[in-house]
Amino acid sequence: MKLVILDRDGVINEDSPDYIKSVAEWKPIPGSLEAIARLCHAGYRVFVASNQSAIGRGYMDYDALFAIHDRMQRSVAELGGRIDAIAFAPDHPDQASAKRKPKPGMLLDIARRMGVSLDKVPVVGDSFRDIEAARAAKARPVLVRTGNGAETERKHGADLAGVEVYDSLAAFAAALVAAG
Repeated sequence: MKLVILDRDGVINEDSPDYIKSVAEWKPIPGSLEAIARLCHAGYRVFVASNQSAIGRGYMDYDALFAIHDRMQRSVAELGGRIDAIAFAPDHPDQASAKRKPKPGMLLDIARRMGVSLDKVPVVGDSFRDIEAARAAKARPVLVRTGNGAETERKHGADLAGVEVYDSLAAFAAALVAAG
């Protein structure tokens, strides 16, 4: 089974220091939805694993989160793609569970549910905590320069040995599909 796990904010949609709290604030990064569809057309199953501390901080509720996810899934479906499942950690960072990245809980849960090893499974993110979670889950960490990715690359360059870096989710998807 071919699997890809994506972070949401900064990879699929624009990020904000004020959090993405509503459907109106959710704006896809150009090319990201098409990239997900491209991965699906190439036989990949696409999952999302995203920290959503805006819930734990009281900035939004679950209904708002689910409305955003519904919009994202419908937008991908309109392009012929599919997001198989969305895992999220609603925790406040001060009360983080094993699910909240940089811990690998969400990734390991996806692997358990799918009955697969994460060895060689790309986990695409824009922050160092995404890279740390992928490494802890023994997956294949990938950094994109969208969202916080360019800053992550500047700040943690020495700690990114062995991490593939792409300009965007679209660039990553094109490379992955071309590699077969």
